[in-house]
Formats: sequence, structure tokens, C-alpha cells
Amino acid sequence: MSPNGQDSISKNNSNSLSLEEIIESRVSRRTLIKGSLALVAGSFLGLNSTAHASNKNSISNAVANALLDFNPVPKNLNDVVTIPEGYSIDVLYRLGDPINNFTSEYKNDGTDTDFNNRAGDHHDGMFYFGMNDEGTAKDLNNSNRGLLCMNHENITEIFLHTEKEWDNYDRTSRTAAQIDKEVSAHGVSVIEIKKGKNGFNLNKNSVFNKRITAQTPIDINGPLQNHDLVKTKYSKDGSQTRGTLNNCASGLTPWGTYLTCEENWAGYFKRSNSTLLSDKKAASTQNRYMGSKESDGSYGWANSKTNNDLYDRWNIIPNAKQANEDYRNAANTFGWVVEIDPFNPTMTPRKRTALGRMGHEGAMPGNVKEGEPLVYYMGDDSKGEYVYKYVSRLKWNEKDRNGGLDIGNKYLDDGKLFVAKFNEDGSGEWLELSMSNEDIKSYKKYSFDDLGDLLVNTRHAADAVGATPMDRPEWAGVHPNTGDIYVTLTNNSKRGNSMQLDASNPRYYSDTKNSSSRDGNVNGQIMRIQELENNPSASTFNWDIYLFGAQADANGNINISKLTDDNDFSSPDGLYFSQASKGLMWLQTDDSAYTDVSNCMMLAALPGKHNDGGSKQITNKNVPTNNNQDETITTKVGAEASTKNLKRFLVGPKECEITGIAETPDGKTIFVNIQHPGEKTKDLKNASLYGSNWPDKGTARPRSATVVITKNDNGIVGS
Repeated sequence: MSPNGQDSISKNNSNSLSLEEIIESRVSRRTLIKGSLALVAGSFLGLNSTAHASNKNSISNAVANALLDFNPVPKNLNDVVTIPEGYSIDVLYRLGDPINNFTSEYKNDGTDTDFNNRAGDHHDGMFYFGMNDEGTAKDLNNSNRGLLCMNHENITEIFLHTEKEWDNYDRTSRTAAQIDKEVSAHGVSVIEIKKGKNGFNLNKNSVFNKRITAQTPIDINGPLQNHDLVKTKYSKDGSQTRGTLNNCASGLTPWGTYLTCEENWAGYFKRSNSTLLSDKKAASTQNRYMGSKESDGSYGWANSKTNNDLYDRWNIIPNAKQANEDYRNAANTFGWVVEIDPFNPTMTPRKRTALGRMGHEGAMPGNVKEGEPLVYYMGDDSKGEYVYKYVSRLKWNEKDRNGGLDIGNKYLDDGKLFVAKFNEDGSGEWLELSMSNEDIKSYKKYSFDDLGDLLVNTRHAADAVGATPMDRPEWAGVHPNTGDIYVTLTNNSKRGNSMQLDASNPRYYSDTKNSSSRDGNVNGQIMRIQELENNPSASTFNWDIYLFGAQADANGNINISKLTDDNDFSSPDGLYFSQASKGLMWLQTDDSAYTDVSNCMMLAALPGKHNDGGSKQITNKNVPTNNNQDETITTKVGAEASTKNLKRFLVGPKECEITGIAETPDGKTIFVNIQHPGEKTKDLKNASLYGSNWPDKGTARPRSATVVITKNDNGIVGS
């Protein structure tokens, strides 16, 4: 916390524009973008590139040894963001904050509109892209001025509306204005931030500031472009869709663009019971991604009182003779990795369909090497889903490093998609998902017509080849020194109940919270993968489980990593390797199991190497899938944790999730997102009953927000 014990608010200290300057800024926006971006300069850092292993942002071994030199933050249930002594925190960008000078300040009482020009809700994955001091072009080494690209995953609906609106809320009959607000509060922000005397501020005058929402036109690229399965009334040729939705984790490219990933998109659509669909393949697709039951969708966006194409598109029930005359295929245009060029805000984002359709939790690149394919690692965040890898057909050419969005057509529209099989002995295989795979060609439960059909039904394809169902695969990260890949597995209530235990998902146990019990893999774990010969495009790998989430006082069959009160955690989610502090990993939680003891948190870790903990036997008690008998599993584990390699760095406010992290190239500033504080609030009538009042305090409605954390001695964060 700041010295006064409160989270301070970062203000925009720039002078207001005159009317003439406002008009000039609007008129000249496109001209400036076209002209100044010809000045693009600087190499793209922030990826694990062997070509830049000695860049000036690397730190010495002496500094590396000083990492984790802070006192661990105690677990707590306070309605503040708690950080170590010697650090300061400011709030940069909150739900509803205007991104320009033409939009009014946020009242935060439910009357605000125009989220096309405001911060969206549920801040999530993000990256910082440095720009030059003049604010006209890339300079990815610059730690004082840059563009922050940020996902807005979802909404806490109650806080977007007035008390009267909420009292009369009816999912089956929504007003157009309410829907418009909610749709636009999703998506992505691109904002310019600039460091001044009082830290970073949002530059409202920037021509780069932009919201990309669940309504924004987006191109469909790759194998699904113009495919029958993505043709709709809006885009009869299947070349476009509207919007990006439920953007959770993120990724980036060596050519300097941002990847945003669509996770739980499936719940937004109105649909019938799948048994009523005459198209049995469409019914099978719905069952695999959405379930068989009918639904009005998460927020009833298809049930507008206004009969308009903007709202009809959320209804995927067939109501016309042909698919391109209704929106039965609209859901097929979601679930993808979307590429955005932050330095070209007039360019239409592109959905990269070669990377598969799933509950995408990110797209994190492996080590980038001249003359080798590009590789991306991805998780599908649902119980019993899979870990994926994409390998480009073309090999990386350093000349493409600053090429912008069009370079993505070369590397992200044509490649091979693989899914992971984790063997019991600690080895693994990457199984190719292609029409030439015999397991896919002979699959009885779904018949694939072509590659486009396979990619729309990626989960079916992974089922067909016998991939290993995992405990909710989420974020992935690649260690910049060892090349090991880390994947967070948040938790799984089905493990040991309806899903068998195995070596890669070895725990079943009961956990008590507030006198009630839950069981399965309650606290989650982190998988570690080592590619054969450290080659990201290898077809085989070895694995172990780097860390097991657990409460400190749990027994040795649960607290396998020997966590203590200084570093115990539950439900790992966000994961990010610092590129400035080589080897430092940030770990964030999205938890409901341990929240009677602590709010969600962020830890700093110094992982070792694959196979640094050997083998271990875990005895699980009274496992339902083993006829309620004990079951012993042998697995591969990481080295035991200690405060030398794992410490709690941050605890968030009440009812929040800690997710999303970015850093400046010098590592002296990190940005962290606090998502949905007070999310359990049910009533707007009494502010004292809100689950949280963070960050504005008092009786204010809580707001998702981005915080800026720096070290008081101007050192590297985490050291």
C-alpha cells in the first residue's frame, strides 16, 4: 500500500484541450496514424527470443539472486490491495474511466453509457507495448510511455445499472439501451499511458486510444475464412463477424501485436434444446461446447424489446431456410484467438482460426528462433479439457519482427494444431489434429467434413485422438532461461468423483469451508512441460507438477509442495514470466475454496527445472471413482517450496480475482488487474452491504481496475 495505508488514485494531469484542439484531434487522427507509423522503430522485446538474449533489459546474476527480497504479505480479508513494505500502489484505469476528452467522467451510479469510449469491466490479461517519447511510433524499449492492451472479460451486471433498472430486471425482456451498455463493456481496451512526476497516467489525447467491444467488426482469417460454418446473416460470405467476447488471458507476437483470447463465450447465446435441432452435427457441436439444454443466454441479449439485428445475432436457434439468413452459426465465430495491432487502430482485428476453437485461456509463444517455426501454447479452461500447441508451417524470419498485423497472416493462418497426452511415466506426446490423422478419420461420435469443421469442433477432435483431460487448463508461460512451459490447472470438482485420477491429475480430497465441504482437486496445481531437447516444435515432451495449491495446514497427501503461511494458495490462474527479471514468475489466483481465510492473491516465484523434485506417491482417501476406496497415485513433482523460491506478494480486496499482469521493459513498474471486487453483491439499496467498495471506498460501487506497483527505491519489482 501507499505510505498512508490507502490506495491512491492516479489522475490525468494533462491540460484540457480547447475546442479547436478537440476538432483538430478528431480530424487528424487517421492522417497521423497513416503518416507517423511509417516511423516504426525498435525491436520487439518481451518474447523469449534467442536473437535478443543479451538485451539491455536482462539483469545480472547478482540482481537475479536478490529476487524475492521482500517480506511476504500475510493472508487477509481486507478491502484493500495489500503489497509488501517498500512498495507503492496507484490506481490507473477503472471501470467506466473515459479514454478521451469527449466523454464525461464516470458517475458510477448506473446512469453511465457510451462504453465504446470508456474502460470496460472485468479487467483481465494485458501487455505493455513501449512507444517513443513523441508518442508517434513503437519504441518497445521505452519504459516511460507506451500502449497498454487489456482484456475486459465479463461484467458484474448489477453495478452497470440503476437501482430502478435492477429492481425491474427481466432476462426474458431486456431494453436495447441496457443490452448496448453490457455488450460494449466487454472486449478490449488499447490505451496510451505516460509516466510523469506522479507516476503513470492515461493520456486522453492519444490517437491510439480505442475500445474493441463485443460489437466491433472483426475479420475471420485462416481456414475458416468464407467457410459455410461461419456464414451468417451479417456476413453471408463468412468473412467477418461482430465482436470479441469473454476475453480472458492474452498473448503477443514477435511482430509487435496483441493476442486476445475468447474463453467462456458459449454461455452468451440463446439456444433451444439440442434435441430439437434437425441438423444432428450442429446438435453435437452444441452439446460439446454449450450443453444440451435450452437457454436465454447469460444476460438475455437476444431478448431485446427492440426487434433489431444487433440483438437477433445472439439467438442461434435456426429460423430461416439457409444458414446465411439467420444466426445459427454466430457461436461458431467465437472461441478464437484474436489479433490486434495496437499501433494501427484503424485496422480491423482478425480472428486466427488455425489456432482452434475452444475456451481459450491464452496463446503464449515458445522461444523464438530464426529459421524455426513459431509455437504457441494454449489452455482450454473447462473441467476435463485439454492443453494445446500450435506450430506454424513457415519458419521465423527476423525481417518480420516489426511487420504488424499482416505478418500474422503468414504465421498464424497456416500451421499445425496439437493436443497433449500426458503419460503415466512422466512422458508426453503432442497429437496432431488434422484430417490425415486416422483417429480423427475413424471417429464414431463426430464425422469431420474438412479442416474448417475440425477447427470449429476442436474439442471433438481432441476427444478423438485420446488427449488427456485436465483440471481446467488456464494460462501458460515459458521460462525465459530453461524453456520449460508452465500451465495453471485451476481446480476440478469432478476429479475423483466422475473423472478418474491419473498421474497428471493425481489428487482427490475433501476441503471444509464455512462448515460446508467440497471435494475433488479443490486447490489446483501447475503443470510443467519440458519439450524434447528443448525444441518447442518437438512431438514429445516430459512433464512434472511444479506446484500443488493447498492450505498450509493440510496433510502431506494434499500439501505436497510443503506450502507455509507465507506462500500457500488456492486455484492458480494467471501466470506470467518477467522478461526484465529473468526467471521471476508471477502467479495469480481466482479462488473460491480458500476465501474464508484470504482474498485472492498474487505470488512471486523462482521456479527451478523440470524433474527437480523426483517421483512421489500420493494416497487419496475414499475416492468415488475407485468404489470409495483409497487410491495411491505415483506422479512427478517439482521441488518443495520455501520462502526462497515462493512468496506472497499481493492480496486483493474483497470478492475479487487477481488476473492480468504486465511490466515495463526495465521491470521497475508492473501493472496488475483487480477483477470484479464485490462480485457477490445482490442488492443496490444498501451500500454497506456491497461485497466491496474498492477502489473508491466509502459507499461507492466497486469497480474492476488496473493498479500500478513500483518499488520505493526505484528498483526492479520483486527484488
